[in-house]
Amino acid sequence: MSFRITGLPSEHFDHLFRLSDEELVARGAVRRPADGRTPGYPCRISLTDAREGDELLLVNYEHHPVHSPYRMRFAVYVRKGEDTYDAVDQIPQQLRIRKLAVRSFDKDAMMLDWELVDGHELERAIERLFANPEAAYLHIHFAAPGCYAARVDRA
Repeated sequence: MSFRITGLPSEHFDHLFRLSDEELVARGAVRRPADGRTPGYPCRISLTDAREGDELLLVNYEHHPVHSPYRMRFAVYVRKGEDTYDAVDQIPQQLRIRKLAVRSFDKDAMMLDWELVDGHELERAIERLFANPEAAYLHIHFAAPGCYAARVDRA
């Protein structure tokens, strides 16, 4: 089964990088330089990990703006100047190296099922969750912190 993984739209964040630190704080966001941690801070736009010195914003973002009990927002890191990840049948390295929670939703944004998987098993989890014909799309979250990582659609 073919699938398409997408990161968050870069245009939702580009304007934030032009704000002062004070203006960001007023919006509940912060600017941070990436340190040398491995893996790096995960950019939700490009689905790549930050390198030491990269400019990051940590913002609260509504990644599931739906009219159901599963409407969600959470803190996400984004990196300046990134293009939105959008690929068919490819898993970005950022997802490969982490423990993931994968959740399926129906057309009414109601959760149907979920799996906890290591990133190297993500294709099989996608296949199992999309085996349910009611599954309209999937969300991937980083399992330990619970924050949003990416969206998966049928391709």
